[in-house]
Amino acid sequence: MLLDDIHEPADLRKLSQAQLTELAAEIRTCIVDRVTANGGHLGSNLGAVELTLAVHRVFDSPRDVILWDTGHQTYTHKLVTGRQEGFATLRQPGGMSGYPSRAESPHDWIENSHASTALSYAHGIAMGLERRGEGDRHVVAVLGDGSLTGGMAYEALNNLGHAGTRVVIVLNDNGRSYAPTVSRLSAGLTQLRLSPSYVHARERTRHVLRSIPGLGGLAYSSLHGLTSAVREIVTPHRFFEALGVRYAGPIDGHDIAGMEQALAHATEWGGPIVVHVITQKGRGYAPAEEDDVQRLHDFKVQPSSVAPSGAIAPATYTDAFTRAVLEAARQRPEVVAITAAMPGPTGLLPFEAEFPDRFLDVGIAEQHAVTAAAGMAMAGLRPVVAIYSTFFSRAFDQANLDVGLHGLPVVFALDRAGITGDDGPSHHGVLDLSLTLSIPGMTVFAPSSAQEVGVMLDEALSLAGPSAIRFPKTPARQARDGAVGTGLSARQIHRGDGTVCLLAVGKLVEAAEEAAGKLAADGIDATVWDVRVISPPDPVMLADAAAHGLVVTMEDGIRVGGAGTFLADAMRGLTEIDHPLPPVCVLGVPPRYIPQGKPDGILAELGLDGPGIAAAVTEALATERDRLQLS
Repeated sequence: MLLDDIHEPADLRKLSQAQLTELAAEIRTCIVDRVTANGGHLGSNLGAVELTLAVHRVFDSPRDVILWDTGHQTYTHKLVTGRQEGFATLRQPGGMSGYPSRAESPHDWIENSHASTALSYAHGIAMGLERRGEGDRHVVAVLGDGSLTGGMAYEALNNLGHAGTRVVIVLNDNGRSYAPTVSRLSAGLTQLRLSPSYVHARERTRHVLRSIPGLGGLAYSSLHGLTSAVREIVTPHRFFEALGVRYAGPIDGHDIAGMEQALAHATEWGGPIVVHVITQKGRGYAPAEEDDVQRLHDFKVQPSSVAPSGAIAPATYTDAFTRAVLEAARQRPEVVAITAAMPGPTGLLPFEAEFPDRFLDVGIAEQHAVTAAAGMAMAGLRPVVAIYSTFFSRAFDQANLDVGLHGLPVVFALDRAGITGDDGPSHHGVLDLSLTLSIPGMTVFAPSSAQEVGVMLDEALSLAGPSAIRFPKTPARQARDGAVGTGLSARQIHRGDGTVCLLAVGKLVEAAEEAAGKLAADGIDATVWDVRVISPPDPVMLADAAAHGLVVTMEDGIRVGGAGTFLADAMRGLTEIDHPLPPVCVLGVPPRYIPQGKPDGILAELGLDGPGIAAAVTEALATERDRLQLS
C-alpha cells in the first residue's frame, strides 16, 4: 500500500498524480474502517482527502503553518504526518485525539475543535513571523464545515484585509456552508486571475495604456471597466475583496493538480487571499453520500431502551428533549426553537420538519442565536435555544447581558452537559453550571432521568425569566413508578438517620443511590436528594440538609463555582436555622483539562461514581470525627 510509505508530508511530493489518486482511495478506506469501529467524524474527513494532499504537497509543514478550522476534518492530515500507527487508537482512552493536538505532533498548531477561530490565529501567527524576520514562512488556514458562518471569522477577515496580512485561506466548501455557483467559466478565470504572469502582464498593460498621450485615461478606463464587468459576472469575489481579501474560485476540491496550481499561485499574492474549493462531504462512501442531511458528519451507535411499561422509552436525553419540545410546540404556538448548526445532534430535525416557520438554524453563531432569542422573547415568543454545553461558553456574554439583564424568558437546552468522553477536553460540558448559576434570575434545571426532561421543559416555559436545562450525552436513565419531581422542588429519594445528606445533581443521582447502598452496608444510613433545580434551591431540601451532621454535594461539572458551592452558599444564607451548619464536602470535576475517554471511566477516575462517592463520604465523616475529638 502506498499509505505505508508515507511517513511525512515530503513523501507526498514523490508521487505521480495517478499514485495520488490511488493513495486517496487507500486513505478513505482507512478512515471508514477506523471511524466505523471507534466512532468519529466521517463525512467531513472523506471530503477533505484530496484537499489535504494538495495542501501538504504545496506547503512545507510544519515550517509553513497549517491551521485547520474545524479541527475534526484532519484525519488525512494525521495519516500523512507520521501518525498512521496511532490512528488505530483514534478517540480511544489514552489514544489519538479526534482533533489536532499540539501534544501529538509539531504539525498540529492548534486544537481548534470550536469553529471559526483559525483566521484570528492566522493573523496573529503571520504578524509574529513577520516581526521575527521569518516572513518567508507561509501561514495557511483551512476553513470547512461551516466555519465561515461564525461571526469571529468575519472579524478576522476584516482585520486581515485591513492589515494586508499575508495569509492563504483555503475555504473548503462541502455544500454545508457558503457556496457560490460553480461553472467552467469561473473556474477557468480563477486560474487566470491567480497566475502571477497574468497579474504582471495586466499591470504592465495598464501602465502602458496610462502613458498614451491624450488617450491613456480613456484606454485604461475601458480596460478596467471590461475586466471588472467580466469579474462581476463570473466570480463571487466582491464580498471578500470589499474587505481587502483577494478571492479565487471556486475550484474542484477533488482535483489535486488543479488545487496545487491554485495554491502555488496564491503564495505569490502579497496579502490575504481566499482559495475557494468545492468538495463533496462523505465522498467515496455510499452511506455518507446518500445521507442528504448530514453526509454522516459523525458516526456513532445509538443505544436503545424500553420503559417498564413496555413502551419505547427515550434512549437518550436528547431524544427525550425532542419529544418534549415537539409536544410543547403543539400546545403553545409561541414556542420557537433555535440552534447553531446543530439541528440533528440537538434533536431538532423533527421540530424543523413539523414547524419549519418556527425553527431557526443560525449556523456556527451561538452569540447571534442567543441575542436573537432575546429579541424573540421581547416580541412575545417563547424561544428554546438548543446548543451543546461546551458551546454555551461562546455566548455567555449574550446570555448574561442580553437575556439575563433583561429578565427574558429564554430557555437554554444545554445538551452534552458534563463529561462527554471521546471528543476530549474541548467538548466536556463542565462549565455550564458555573456559568448559568452566575447569571442573576436564571433558573437552572438538571434532570436525572429521561422522564424529567419534559417535566422541566414544561416548567421552564411557564417562567417569567430565563432558564437552563442541562443534560448529558450518555444513555438516559429511565424513571420507574413515576419517580419524577414537580415544579421547582427537589425530590427526596431516601430519608436517612441524620448522619450524612447527599445532594446529587442530574446524572449523579444514580451514582448517589449506589453510594448510599454501599454506605448502608457499612452501617451509614445516608439521606439522598435529587436536587433537580439548583437555582433557586429548594428551601425544604436546604433545611433538611442543614439538620445533618455532614452534607456532600456531587455534580458532573466543574466544582469551582459550580452547583455544590452554590448550594453551600445558599445553606449559609438560611435564617431560620438556630444551630451550627454542618460542613459541606463538594464533589465535582477538578479545574483541569480532562482528556478523552469513556464517560463512566472518567467519572470513576474522578471519584464521581458510586464507589468513589461512598469513599469520599467515609473519609469526610472520619475527618469530621477527628476534628470534633480535637476540639
